Amino acid sequence: MPLEFAPADLARPLDRAAQRAVDRVLSELRRSEPVVLAGEDGRVLLMLAAEAVTAPALAALASLSGATPALVVSGQRARALGFDLPVEQPVLLTGPLTAELARDLADPTRVLPPHTTLADRVRLVAATALDGDSAAEAAAVLLAKVARLLPAALVATVAGVQDAAAFARRNDLMQVRAADVLAYRHQSARTLYRVVEATVPLADAERTRIVAFRPSDGGPEHLAIVIGDPAPGQPVLTRLHSECFTGDLLGSLRCDCGPQLRGAIAEIATAGAGVLLYLAQEGRGIGLINKLRAYRLQDGGLDTVDANTVLGFDADERVYLPAATMLKQLGFDHVRLMTNNPDKLAQLARWGVEVVERVPHIFPSNGHNEAYLRTKAERAGHLF
Repeated sequence: MPLEFAPADLARPLDRAAQRAVDRVLSELRRSEPVVLAGEDGRVLLMLAAEAVTAPALAALASLSGATPALVVSGQRARALGFDLPVEQPVLLTGPLTAELARDLADPTRVLPPHTTLADRVRLVAATALDGDSAAEAAAVLLAKVARLLPAALVATVAGVQDAAAFARRNDLMQVRAADVLAYRHQSARTLYRVVEATVPLADAERTRIVAFRPSDGGPEHLAIVIGDPAPGQPVLTRLHSECFTGDLLGSLRCDCGPQLRGAIAEIATAGAGVLLYLAQEGRGIGLINKLRAYRLQDGGLDTVDANTVLGFDADERVYLPAATMLKQLGFDHVRLMTNNPDKLAQLARWGVEVVERVPHIFPSNGHNEAYLRTKAERAGHLF
């Protein structure tokens, strides 16, 4: 299966059992448990998330697989480690790996042992760029990302085993197919359904109701904040807002998320009606913990784009099929989109929601976020 999920894939039958399997595997990884990955090429891979690996866990991985574990990282993380390799494919790091070395290579915010540099650690391993057929390794990196962990994993091929499910059952492990992992985020959006709706008067928009959406596999829930009575079938004033704990709730000055959220609610109320989708995609899709890691790197001089890629992520990991699915269930397939981000226009159109107008959504800097806003304009193409 290709790494890129396309609109044509929405026509394929939905495998809900596969979705549940991925969700269960994500829970195992977050508990630092090993999982089994079945590759399309017949290989069976054992995997552990790298950021919390221990020496006993690494030894158990080697013993169970009968092979020497390697560290698979994203191409972005390999480039940040100094390897001149393409960023589009995962990279396999091999050598005398210890649990501590794996954690050091995966996490640029770790404090290294005294008198040791990251360059010293990198010299201990060799890097190999994996080709496009290495779906199992790509799935391992993606699993770590979707689990909101650093995109790095310890992997070992289990020799002489063709039946991944049977191997997993014998060893009391959770198992998932690489193809299902690669489709997971978009397939999950197909299962979003309305759970509950309630009236929630807001300070700037008293005629407001919140509609909660949940995917059937147990993944993250998203909210639609519906202000007034927007008319189905008509272009609706819309804002796509990715959750930001630090900006929305705490009032952080590092970003413009809080002003954008409250400003959008006020603007929609002034216009009379509209929808704000509050999407569970913290930190451009990398999660709160990893966003704090990115802040740590920004404190050291990196901008917001480079901080994400040094961690091993894409500059923006968000997907917008959930937003399109929610809008359609609310009765809207034409929007007037409040955004400065051209990618949101393209992504909504990709998933069947026509953007009839872009409504600029700009707020002044505050003395702390000038560099952040400048990076969004110069490197992410935002329109200010």
